Parts: sequence; structure tokens; C-alpha cells
Amino acid sequence: MKPFLFLSSRSEDVVAHNEAAAFARLSGLEPGELRWHRIDQEPLPALNLDEFSGVLLGGSPFNSSDPEQQKSAVQLRVEKELMQLLDEVVDRDFPFLGACYGVGTLGKHQGGVIDRQFGEPISAVQISLSDDGVNDPLLAGLATRFEAFVGHKEACSTLPPGALLLASSPSCPVQMFRLRENLYATQFHPELELEGLMLRIEAYQHHGYFPADQVEAVRTAARESKVSEPGKILRNFVLRYAR
Repeated sequence: MKPFLFLSSRSEDVVAHNEAAAFARLSGLEPGELRWHRIDQEPLPALNLDEFSGVLLGGSPFNSSDPEQQKSAVQLRVEKELMQLLDEVVDRDFPFLGACYGVGTLGKHQGGVIDRQFGEPISAVQISLSDDGVNDPLLAGLATRFEAFVGHKEACSTLPPGALLLASSPSCPVQMFRLRENLYATQFHPELELEGLMLRIEAYQHHGYFPADQVEAVRTAARESKVSEPGKILRNFVLRYAR
């Protein structure tokens, strides 16, 4: 089987390693079947997409909607390289699944409106599938309503032209969309389980995802959630596109 490419942009080693391990475990990939590149640490090398089964993009502290003058040199480089990669991915309709940051990158690349109207604090939210979502192969086997972990400052307030809305939550209308046949983005985190969320709460407690003085309340609420469905999306992605 050709490997899948996983791109991440988290500078905290413990969080980055947990995220990569979660993507591999929940997707059912064996060692060597997920090729990981930390795009914030090293520039993206020249890629031949024909060597891969698909591309996975993890979440990020970067926000596509930030004013350009406020973006760091690393963020500007990462965004430029991702936009160049998406040029080919979209042109070929090459299998792509972006989690959280995927909405900001794929959505912006394809002309959607990415802004701060529908940010959600770190928490578990109720996700509801649309009729298109119920019938989408990446959501096969999932309940029509399920809990998922979120934590984002920006979101998609207007879908890109031609996008299908697959899932929503009460506080964020666009939780998942598809473009063409094989290009997906989720606002929630399909890879995120309780252990990983606790690491992120610790790492990002002063980054504005929730009031820092409420960290214990955020942890308590997370422990009381019942998140079990989202990881099936990663497994479905691999089952559909492995080649």
C-alpha cells in the first residue's frame, strides 16, 4: 500500500507526537503507512502525489483569517506551501482530509469565507449530519448525531462555491464539508480523544481558546463527555483511498 501523508504544524513536541499517533491509530495504519512531516519545523519538500494514497492535515495554532501583518514568518511560509500543495490536490481531486485547520486552508483556497463569527472554545459539542452527510462514504457507520471535540477561533461562515455541507453544530454551522468527490475538511477533530485533549488544554490554556482561570472547569467538562464516533472518519478515509 502506498503511504498516506500527514502534515502537522504544532510546535509543542508532546502535542504534535500525540496528534500524529492518534491519526495513525484511529485510521488503522501500521508503522510506515503514515508518513509524517512537521511543516512548521521544516519546509515542505517537493512531493510526488503519485507516491501517496492521500493527504491528511492536522490542526494548528495558526488562523488563516489573521491579518497578514500579524502572521509570523513561519505561519506565512506554512500557508504559502499549503496553498501551493492544494493547487495540485484540488486540480487532481486528490484524496484530502483536513481537521480543523483544514477548514481554514481548504476553505480559503476555494473561496469560502473564513472568519471569527463561529469560533468554539475547547469543549465537546453535538454534531449533526446533513442529508448529504448521512449519504457520504466518509461518514458511513456514524450516528447522525454525535459528540466531538472542538477548539477553534475561526470557522467557515460561507461555504466555498460547490461545497456540500456534511455536518453542523448549534454554535458552528459548518462542521464538515466536501468539495468535488475527494476533498474533505472538518472543523471538529476526528483524531482527538480525551488524553490528547488534556494535553492540548495544558499546552494552549493561555492561547485564548478559553479563559485561563477556567482550565479546571474545561477539564471537568471534557471528562464528562462521550466522544466515540469521530475517529471512524479517519478509518473510512483510509479504507476508501488506500491503494
